[in-house]
This record gives sequence, structure tokens and C-alpha cells, in this order.
Amino acid sequence: MKKHIAAGDAMSHGLTMNTAMQDSITAPAFTYDIICADAAGSEKWRERIHNTVMTAGKNDMLDKYFKGTAYTAAWYLGLCGSGSISASDTLASHAGWSEVTPYTGNRSAITFGTTSSGSNTATAVNVIINATATVAGAFIASVSSGTSGILYSAASFAATRSVASGDTLSVTPTVSVL
Repeated sequence: MKKHIAAGDAMSHGLTMNTAMQDSITAPAFTYDIICADAAGSEKWRERIHNTVMTAGKNDMLDKYFKGTAYTAAWYLGLCGSGSISASDTLASHAGWSEVTPYTGNRSAITFGTTSSGSNTATAVNVIINATATVAGAFIASVSSGTSGILYSAASFAATRSVASGDTLSVTPTVSVL
């Protein structure tokens, strides 16, 4: 072992990130727990679905969190009709599926709880159904109506589901960083 360093000697050190770890870091993702109850309160069906985080949602999160651009904490729940969800979908352009609104008014506001251990479960959003419809999933957007906001995420059911006037969809979104 050398005890002295000569002028021509060099020393280096560094840290290399495990590339497999890069693939496992994802944007905060949602799980939706959905229960459909009929007018009498009896459960008709329930399903847990996992989302696709849209590229627009990822970009919005990065801009707000790391660049410090204008931010609002308002998020809203919408319902998807049948079709295919793609990460490239935006609120203004999602040709593979349509929004369905078998309810009165705008998309329902989401109220988040306390974050703990990298997860935050919102208060259940109750959507009162007033028309027969086919529902195929749910999405989260930054606006209560229209197409000018950010589509953060969307998720599809394993199969389409029927809802009828008088039903209530109770949707509990949980956002987690995995």
C-alpha cells in the first residue's frame, strides 16, 4: 500500500445508480375502490381498479413540484365510458374512450385525507346516478367540467358495469407513491 501520493497519481470515486431502480420509480398512482349500491342501499357490485398515470399528469406534477409553477389542490372524479385508456390521453383528447355523466351537475370534488407512509386515501366520493348507463372506469382531472384542465389518471374496470337511476357509486381514491 502506498503511503505517499505522487503528482502523477490520480484518485476518483463515484456512485452509479442501479438502472433497475430507475424503472421502479413511478409517478404517484391511484387505486379506486368502487361500490355500487341500489336505491335501497343494497350492494350491487364492487371493484378495485388501478390507474394509468397520463403523460400530461406526470408533466403537470413535475412542473408544479419541481419548477414551482402555479398550483391548485382541486381535483375531481369523473366516470369513463367503454374504450381504451392510453397514457397519451389528455382531458381534451381521449379518442379511445368517452366521459359518461349519468348524474346531475359537474364532476365530484375529491377531498384528500392525511398523507402517511407514502399514501393518502380520500373521503369517499358519492355519485348519485340519475340515468341508466354503462360505466367502464373512472378518472381524475383538475377541473370540475370541460376539457381545459389536466387529466392526471384514468382506470378501467375488468368489464363494463351497468348503473341505473337511483344507484349510488361510492368511489374512494387512494394515491400512493410506490
